[in-house]
Amino acid sequence: MSHSQLGQVNTKLGNVPRREREKLRQRGEILDAALRLFSEKGYHNVSMHEIAKEAEFGIGTLYKFFRNKEELYKALVMEMAEKWRHALIQVLEQERNPLRAIERYIAIRRELFSDNLPLMRLYYAETRGASFNIRAGLDQDLLKLYDEGIEKLASVFEKGIKDHVFRSLDPYQMAVALDGTINAFLFQTMKDPARLLEEDNVSTAADIFFRGVLDKR
Repeated sequence: MSHSQLGQVNTKLGNVPRREREKLRQRGEILDAALRLFSEKGYHNVSMHEIAKEAEFGIGTLYKFFRNKEELYKALVMEMAEKWRHALIQVLEQERNPLRAIERYIAIRRELFSDNLPLMRLYYAETRGASFNIRAGLDQDLLKLYDEGIEKLASVFEKGIKDHVFRSLDPYQMAVALDGTINAFLFQTMKDPARLLEEDNVSTAADIFFRGVLDKR
């Protein structure tokens, strides 16, 4: 899904006035252009003027949507995070079988990572390097989404414990452990995207995790 599509997630475009639809389209095209340039050159090596040229808009159009480059970058990351949160929580809420819910959660995490690989590379490159202005605020916003996701994941583990599917461990810590395990394996694939197409990567992560949490009774 591109950011021009992502900017319209959860919006019933048929009920949106044409002017608003046009704004959504323009905003999405700006985000798409920014992501392409950030991915090719790095965040610090791209200017707002370059983004405007890539998106085929005047610079004034960019500033109608984003006050500066930092705000534009934050929009890229937060829209990705919101999309992930919605997709993952939907899986955890719809699947009644705890084990199946966790298995689907793992599969969708892999799919989302693969579909958003350029943005994931950009995010990790920037946050693992030198800090810049928006990091403090961005971290707080992302932390809120992360906590909501972990709490929902923990509730599935809690149900699985009651159903004797999982061992009687701290559900929150189980959720954090699963999330960390998946992240570690997915992070390794960023240098070699071809590996992300193989099931062995995340399947191995799932196997390592489940051997520790499944109730053997």
